[in-house]
Amino acid sequence: MKNLILSIIAFTMAFLTISCNHGSKNEQSSNNTAVLPQDQTVSQPKEVGTTGEKAVRETANGPESTVKQPVKSFSIAAIITDYLSLKNALVSDDDKAAASAGKKLFATLDNVDMTVIHADKHKKYMDIAEDAKEHAEHISENAGNIHHQREHLAVLSNDLQDLIDLFGTSQILYQDYCPMFNDGEGAVWFSENKAVKNPYYGSKMMTCGKVERTINGK
Repeated sequence: MKNLILSIIAFTMAFLTISCNHGSKNEQSSNNTAVLPQDQTVSQPKEVGTTGEKAVRETANGPESTVKQPVKSFSIAAIITDYLSLKNALVSDDDKAAASAGKKLFATLDNVDMTVIHADKHKKYMDIAEDAKEHAEHISENAGNIHHQREHLAVLSNDLQDLIDLFGTSQILYQDYCPMFNDGEGAVWFSENKAVKNPYYGSKMMTCGKVERTINGK
């Protein structure tokens, strides 16, 4: 009987020893699954397949993030300003001021940035501008011969009319007409004022002519 009791005690102790060892191994295995420190966390690469994320990345780093510069539009405002200075000089019978204004107008026409002119208007502009430059140059070279300057203003005014028809104007202009100039063939000119002041005769016949049309700026 004593031997039986001792056997039972020995079996029980052996069972408890095995159970403790198994539990210790499980606890050790659990502890070995340690969380990496925050600075060692390995992140998986994100998919770029989703439309939203791809759009964000393209906007942040790709061509879409490029700020588009506004497209410039061509204006003849500077040409008109120089023309009016030339016209007003002839109204005042000032051939030297007319020559100076003609030189400035030539430079303005010559320095136009062709890249801002729409392609389908390039040839038309070039044809008009080349003719206008020729007459502006003649005016600039003829100080002392105001009648010759006025003859070239008549053709130059036709060129300006073509430019206005092609590109429009940002200011109100008045198209005037003198029926007597050029041996009765007549000539137009443009003015910033409604009152008629004739550049073809100046002080001799200042009010000769009429307003043919008003060109509203846009």
